[in-house]
Amino acid sequence: MLAFGHSHPNAMKNLPLNPRKVPRQARSRATCDAILAAAARILERQGDEALNTNRVAEVAGVSIGSLYQYYPTKEAILAELIRAMRQQMHDDMAAAARVAAGSGLEQEVDALVAATLRHHLRNPELAYALEIVEERLPLDAETAALKQGMRTLVVDMLERNGITDAPAIAFDLIAIGHGLADAAIAAGERDFDGLHRRIRRAVLGYLGRPRL
Repeated sequence: MLAFGHSHPNAMKNLPLNPRKVPRQARSRATCDAILAAAARILERQGDEALNTNRVAEVAGVSIGSLYQYYPTKEAILAELIRAMRQQMHDDMAAAARVAAGSGLEQEVDALVAATLRHHLRNPELAYALEIVEERLPLDAETAALKQGMRTLVVDMLERNGITDAPAIAFDLIAIGHGLADAAIAAGERDFDGLHRRIRRAVLGYLGRPRL
């Protein structure tokens, strides 16, 4: 779910996309969790056109006033869903990199590809819907930070395995992996093993270590 380099309408650039406040008490955290879960459910089942703050509050079982205490706009709710999904993707990749570190290039590639693909397939309909939404939200600075964090994980893997020009190669590998995953999932593919083999083959082939 990586929509890089989009332009955004001026009206979108001026929308508040951050929560009004951070929930600190258990009850307020539960309210925010319910709001985000409701928005995700609506987005996944009915699409962005069906999502508005009144509908989210209704599905979440909270008052519209409670919703507005935390989220000033529908777009702020969507942005928070995107942030959560991005963070989960980075955390999945970081955990896989830690476990596989030192096991050799092919095994480390396998681990990172599997972690990325599990992220994409955990909830593919929601991920795809958020990718479409992300194209119109001005989150470019946050996207750049995410890209850098992911690239650092891949650079570290490449350097551990003696590969030179690691930053440029990491950029290409991320583009290959996410491009293949996004295209396949958008086309309705859900076969983890088949997609994993294809992405792994493309990545290792790029690195000059083809493996079927």
